[in-house]
Amino acid sequence: MLDRMEGQYDVVVVGGGPAGMGAALGARDSGAERVLILDREPEAGGILWQCIHSGFGLHYFREELTGPEYAERFLEKVIDYDVDLVTNSYVSGISVDSDGTKSVRVMNEAHGMDTVNTKSVVLSMGCRERTRGSIRIPGTRPSGVLPAGLAQKIVNLKGYLPGKRIAILGSGDIGLIMARRLTLEGCEVVGVFEIMPYSNGLTRNLVQCLEDFGIPLHLSTTVAYIHGLDRLEKITVAPVSKDLKPDMNRARDVKCDTLLLSIGLIPENELSLSLGIQMDVVTGGPRVSSTLETSMPGVFASGNVLHVHDLVDFVTRESLLAGQFAGEWAQGVRRPADNIRLVPGDNVRYCVPHSLSPEREHTIYMRCKEAMMPCRIRVGNLMEKKLRFVVPAEMIIFKIKPDLLDKFHGDTLRIDILPAKKGKRHD
Repeated sequence: MLDRMEGQYDVVVVGGGPAGMGAALGARDSGAERVLILDREPEAGGILWQCIHSGFGLHYFREELTGPEYAERFLEKVIDYDVDLVTNSYVSGISVDSDGTKSVRVMNEAHGMDTVNTKSVVLSMGCRERTRGSIRIPGTRPSGVLPAGLAQKIVNLKGYLPGKRIAILGSGDIGLIMARRLTLEGCEVVGVFEIMPYSNGLTRNLVQCLEDFGIPLHLSTTVAYIHGLDRLEKITVAPVSKDLKPDMNRARDVKCDTLLLSIGLIPENELSLSLGIQMDVVTGGPRVSSTLETSMPGVFASGNVLHVHDLVDFVTRESLLAGQFAGEWAQGVRRPADNIRLVPGDNVRYCVPHSLSPEREHTIYMRCKEAMMPCRIRVGNLMEKKLRFVVPAEMIIFKIKPDLLDKFHGDTLRIDILPAKKGKRHD
């Protein structure tokens, strides 16, 4: 890690988490000579350092790693690839000159304000947690109400327990993992309450973190009120109707001293918005082409800042690709413009990227709106893919080969998730 950065780079990566490190490696692999990672934390690696549980790397490394082990492997590669890494640095803005040069304004803890010029930028700022204010839970404002990821940091990195009798609102993966973690630390987890009729966590986390420990999951249920003065004393939980409004006639009180919120993640796109980049209102991230380039030429995006992933392995693969294209851009390579717009259809919440080119194979990332089993993905009239099931919590990933796109003569390609055809098996 460097104390200071140089004044000129081929590629600057904003964010040093798994997405940022992957993008930097992809840029170096493409031939970019001067690559810089800027990270606001004291050490690169992002949230991986607090994720001490195993389950990382199964897709990318074909072995099971903890979060710190996964981060360490990529940090070693970043050093081996001679990537400049400057931590404790906050990017306050990016401006673009008439010749396309990007000027990145950096505020460093030790050296104050500075500016670095670059040919291309990769946005890899990650995401943040939704808080109580995001969903406006009524009640008092006692201590003991906090996001699940913050609780994870407090427990795993600081060595403190947030409380002894824990309730969890939301069934996101961090909430499920913390239910298990706190149980192992001797806390009583009174239940996980999820407003939707389905879980928002991975199936493996439902089994390993709740079912294996006998922790109850209450679907179609929400926290309707928070009670307590200095410290949380209890919560009022209530089942919800189809329009997600709590039925207070069936509400009940649950005693607890801590409420963890696992209610979703928000991509960190204040920097993207300041650039005037076109955004996707569904993902909360930039709209990108098949090269993961945003609407600002030479500015690319990858990882959770683009759309929230469920596995870090997928973040890595996407970011390596973004870095490759950013590195090519810095060397003057201009890919043909995309000529096919990709749009979500039946039961598809979103799909990334937002456009395609017939010149190469594409990896499509998407999520469904509702669970369905068995089912099939239909990509226009080009292809169908059979699936045993889809659920909103789990990313759907598949590839479209260039020979299929060569046969397509329109300008808009629609993706639908449909019920399986009758009489067809889905093995």
